[in-house]
Amino acid sequence: MTLAPLTGPLCTRPSLTQDLQNLGLKPQDTVLVHCSLKSIGWINGGAEALTLALLDILTPEGTLAVPTHTSSNSDPSNWVNPPVPSEWWQTIRETRPAFNPITTRSEHMGVLAETVRTWPGAVRSTHPHTSFAAIGAKAEFITDGHELDSMLGEKSPLARLEEVNAKVLLIGVGFDRCTCFHLAEYRVNSPKADISFAISVNGTREWATVSDVSVNEEDFLELGKDFVEQNSVTNGQVGAANCHLFSLPQAVKFAGQWLLSHRKSTP
Repeated sequence: MTLAPLTGPLCTRPSLTQDLQNLGLKPQDTVLVHCSLKSIGWINGGAEALTLALLDILTPEGTLAVPTHTSSNSDPSNWVNPPVPSEWWQTIRETRPAFNPITTRSEHMGVLAETVRTWPGAVRSTHPHTSFAAIGAKAEFITDGHELDSMLGEKSPLARLEEVNAKVLLIGVGFDRCTCFHLAEYRVNSPKADISFAISVNGTREWATVSDVSVNEEDFLELGKDFVEQNSVTNGQVGAANCHLFSLPQAVKFAGQWLLSHRKSTP
């Protein structure tokens, strides 16, 4: 069986570097990247080439960060896509391997995130469900101190990224993937929920439950549309992918104001 010819555009490490520079990424930047690799085109070298292009621009003084969440390390009673039979729930809780920042894969985060996570010198935060990985000068600072009851809050890498005035780069994905908006949810009157996961405590596997903000991205596309219209956002392309580059602190501030006026408050 003969496969259909590949379609472009043809992207290389040098061409990706040029596209990222044209978009406004600069040496010494700290940037949180959300990426759909397939939206870019055919990349000679795949996610490795894109990672190298990003690091070429940022230089060793910059920092590249990505989300490396593990959604399946959670209570199976909450799974909907797909759900599992209720008679499986307790067995899953009892046998799920504990999160290990070195060996536990990221899930549904894309090829770039997993490439960065396993990159030499990469550092990963220790949240068992909602971790982040980073490479570069500020990687240790960004990933340190990620508390169990702060998935995406004040004691998470998002708050550290805000502190260092990071940028956000969306490559071929919409604002429904813009994780930093969740930090704003912690600063408004958002509901809470119990969150469960398998962790390791002094070498012993435990199933832990904490109370945390119940995050919700259902209105993030609308939020993102308003953010682009009312703020400084650089729009461009990396390969064939539509991209947005913007200030993370500015996005979090705008999201907080937007959520207060668009979401119903909870008691």
